[in-house]
Amino acid sequence: MEHLIEENALTFRDFETDQDVRWCPGCGDYAILKAVQKVMPQIGKEKEDIVFISGIGCSSRFPYYMNTYGFHTIHGRAPSFATGVKLANPNLSVWQVTGDGDALAIGGNHYIHVLRRNVDINILLFNNEIYGLTKGQFSPTSKTGLKTKSSPQGTVDGSFNPGKLALGAQANFFARVIDIDPKRMAEVMLVAEKHKGTSLIEILQNCIIFNDKVFANVTAKDVKLEMQLWLTHGEPMIFGKEKTKELY
Repeated sequence: MEHLIEENALTFRDFETDQDVRWCPGCGDYAILKAVQKVMPQIGKEKEDIVFISGIGCSSRFPYYMNTYGFHTIHGRAPSFATGVKLANPNLSVWQVTGDGDALAIGGNHYIHVLRRNVDINILLFNNEIYGLTKGQFSPTSKTGLKTKSSPQGTVDGSFNPGKLALGAQANFFARVIDIDPKRMAEVMLVAEKHKGTSLIEILQNCIIFNDKVFANVTAKDVKLEMQLWLTHGEPMIFGKEKTKELY
């Protein structure tokens, strides 16, 4: 039996805007934007009931590109604004878009406390292990020894792991996806929206200009089957090209 499609059903095009998308050609942010636009019609909300809130950075241009309500706020403080919006109107679907610098440097304190408080919002953390908007300085997630404009002899700091920080802050929903797998990104976003509490999705995102192929050891075609384990509830943790690797 064929299913009838409602005349007023939303599509991804309803969430596009007339703004020029100003990211570098080849940036992973484009794939994330498209995945989000395709997910929005599926969450069961009207456009007027969806809000995107961001801080500062390349990722934080996101609200301009979503045909919903939104705030482009101040550096590191997006969790505070997102919390306020959700408390003022709990019926809204609130999405915070942030980067590894915005969330984990100046915004580090806000990051851990919004997770600790378990506010019912969805956080998309774009992690490219670099400051892209300000032209390539090291960020809190940059690997030790990385040579950048602000660390010409290599960074000396140990890097933050967003997932470990989240677990330390007692987060009860953490997921990690990659920007070149839009199908799985969409699946995880839908699950995050259904979760009651703070949902944190770390997206490994490639910065083609200042930190290109930073995740190639995980995402490259010749290694991805051996390096990626996609968790499915209730199923064995088996991976590898021949499905011979297993975690217990």
